[in-house]
Amino acid sequence: MEAGRGPMAGVRVVELGAWVAGPAAGMILADWGADVVKIEGPGVGDPGRLFASMLGGDLPFNPPFEMDNRNKRSVVLDLGLPEGRELALELVDQADVFVSNLRPAALDRLGLGSDALLARNPRLVYAVITGYGLDGPDRGKAAYDIAAFWARSGIAHMLTQPGQHPPFQRGGMGDHNAGLAAAAGISAALFARERSGEGQVVSTSLLREGIYTMAFDLATTLRFGVPLAVGQRANMGNPVINNYQDRDGRWFWIVGLEAERHWGPLARAVGRPEWVDDPRYATARERAAHATELIAALDEIFATRTREEWGQIFDADGEIWWAPVQSLDEVLADPQVQASGALCEVPDAGATTTLPATPVDFLGTPWAPRAMAPEHGEHTDEILAELGRDAEQIARLRTEKVVA
Repeated sequence: MEAGRGPMAGVRVVELGAWVAGPAAGMILADWGADVVKIEGPGVGDPGRLFASMLGGDLPFNPPFEMDNRNKRSVVLDLGLPEGRELALELVDQADVFVSNLRPAALDRLGLGSDALLARNPRLVYAVITGYGLDGPDRGKAAYDIAAFWARSGIAHMLTQPGQHPPFQRGGMGDHNAGLAAAAGISAALFARERSGEGQVVSTSLLREGIYTMAFDLATTLRFGVPLAVGQRANMGNPVINNYQDRDGRWFWIVGLEAERHWGPLARAVGRPEWVDDPRYATARERAAHATELIAALDEIFATRTREEWGQIFDADGEIWWAPVQSLDEVLADPQVQASGALCEVPDAGATTTLPATPVDFLGTPWAPRAMAPEHGEHTDEILAELGRDAEQIARLRTEKVVA
């Protein structure tokens, strides 16, 4: 694999990750140019390799795993064997960063806990992603993002309409947030190391990511002592920030957060300029008091045209901010998505495969994808050679099932 380009070029990372959160952090660093060595166990390796069968697909692709593991090198080590652990320690000795989302107790049992690794390599940035944090009664509790990020943080509750069941989270939402936070924390710790010469432990958790995601609501609750209500579109207090359907049943969102600023333009756009002076709707307070009837009236009006027609009217005004509620097919066809760099072309066997890009660009040190996700143990021999093992030694390690 060619050397990485980007602000992390030259940074060496060892990842011991499973499923999504840890691998996501490693992939972000790899996208940004780091050399990420992914340690996997024998057998399946990272259980994220099972996503393809879990999705029920019959093609030899594993999109979730490919997304979170591109640009990495895979080495298979049996960490249950002393020699396998020693090889892992040698890798960490040469690394700038170690990142994992295994539970700290498991890392300690493997001899890969933070105290042990920082004692060997004081310049190491040791990043760990947990379910609930490093302290507290649930510090060692297992979690996926559906539990710690989505359910326990309050997100699911605040998105549940009265009388309805909590909505389902889409795959990896909290994990990808946690991976991005870990990558940011690692970057800051590497910057601090440039000044102090010392590494440190960097931690984030799925719960903390959920709490931060809910910070608008939680800060309000902390300051006022009462929670905000769950939003319901039929009686939104500000009808100018709400979702509506067009003639064909397609949804769009109007985002007139500044109620007074955006109300007049909207009233005129829907052909009701008299609403501006109507006592029922003249002020934000009155519009909130009459929200149900006003939203019902807007529903009737918006159902007379297509979303594209309304979009042209809104855009022509310039003071009506809006966005379509797009399906994934519409997202992928959206020219702005293409222009924004949200998708990248990953080299793949003489061609390229399109995948979502990481959400940060560096205009001075641009990054570029280098390779698809590695096969299980694809780079074992290459990485062992970098550790000074010759072909005979590698063959012995493979025969003794220390590596694969």
